[in-house]
Amino acid sequence: MSSPEAFTELSSVAPQLRALRRRASLTLEAAAGAAGLSPAHLSRLETGQRQPSLPMLLALARIYGTTVSELLGETVAERDAVVRAADMEPTEAGGWTYFPAGAPGRGMQALRVRVPHGSQGDIVRVHPGEEWLYVLKGRLRLRLGDTTHRLGPGDSAHFDSLTPHRIAAQDPAGVELLFVHTLLQSPTATLCLGPTPGETP
Repeated sequence: MSSPEAFTELSSVAPQLRALRRRASLTLEAAAGAAGLSPAHLSRLETGQRQPSLPMLLALARIYGTTVSELLGETVAERDAVVRAADMEPTEAGGWTYFPAGAPGRGMQALRVRVPHGSQGDIVRVHPGEEWLYVLKGRLRLRLGDTTHRLGPGDSAHFDSLTPHRIAAQDPAGVELLFVHTLLQSPTATLCLGPTPGETP
């Protein structure tokens, strides 16, 4: 039999689940399907009739673009809306250099990326979400499915990242671009462009 404390905890989680689903503009059916639940089960979680397990909370947090802490109603630290150039610490991965251009913990990840010539051009990427990129300097070769596109400064592309895609610098000087991708259904909210050392693409 549930204790009064457990009931209180459930009743505080339930409205959060509903509110965050609505904030993500997802129907009950869409959210349940993405989480591998039935709409009836998710409805019971949102009304406090069922206790969510940790795997369910993790899945829902990913889908809603938030954290388990926020799902549980814990106070989320205020995130700065502005990222200063001096605070953009570069990260190296697979030969590429990434500069964070957005705040962490959001439903989208924004990056400024330097792609050297000859690095990762043969890696095919496929993952849930959407990607948008904008070429700042140099020329980019973007392969989407069976079609190859060549983009220059000022050109952009916006595509479903479940489409197999390859990104490579066309010129020896490399290419620099702005890159935004959704993290809502990605199991890893980290760099998704290239493999990290020791990781198989």
